[in-house]
Amino acid sequence: MNYYGRQPCKVILHKGDLPDYVEKSDSVAIDTETTGLHLYRDRLCLIQLTFNDGICHLIQIDKDQTEAKNLTNILADEKIEKIFHFGRFDMAMLYQAFKVMPRPIYCTKLASKLVRTYTERHGLRELCRELLSIDISKDKQCSDWAAEALQDDQKHYAAKDVVFLHKLQEKLSEMLTREGRYNLAMSCFDFLEHRVHLDCAGWHDIDIFAHL
Repeated sequence: MNYYGRQPCKVILHKGDLPDYVEKSDSVAIDTETTGLHLYRDRLCLIQLTFNDGICHLIQIDKDQTEAKNLTNILADEKIEKIFHFGRFDMAMLYQAFKVMPRPIYCTKLASKLVRTYTERHGLRELCRELLSIDISKDKQCSDWAAEALQDDQKHYAAKDVVFLHKLQEKLSEMLTREGRYNLAMSCFDFLEHRVHLDCAGWHDIDIFAHL
């Protein structure tokens, strides 16, 4: 058992998919690690999930893998809310790999941009520091996630990217409700899958809503 901030979490590594025994709940926090940030050049390597039960599941994805039955069943299950930070990228990578669009979703980065208008800093580290009084390291963000054997510090870094998302969702939803922007945020989350389809279809660096 490891402690992230004040939150204990057990990290379990899986190959290719979640096992059948994993107990699900009505919400799951999800993040991905990839070989880079280019949607067409780079590939999915690792998926992190937690159902806010003190367990973080890390799933290593093989090169050219296109199936993960238990994982994709969760992504497609509309009774399970998926919480992302910068869902636009993670959803696109998951869709490119498995052709399943996660829904419904909650994106803490979008929520932050809608309600923390007093700052331009909406990264996960900044949100954890301000809203949870927890300082997380991003030192392993740039590392080889395609390696066959992940180092312990990579696993701990990957876990930190999801273990705080449920608490951040709670804090941000309170702020959105206070400012009368909660329904607007939910509409933006609903639209995000369409933005992802645009990204995957080649409009990833073009704002089709812009005047020019």
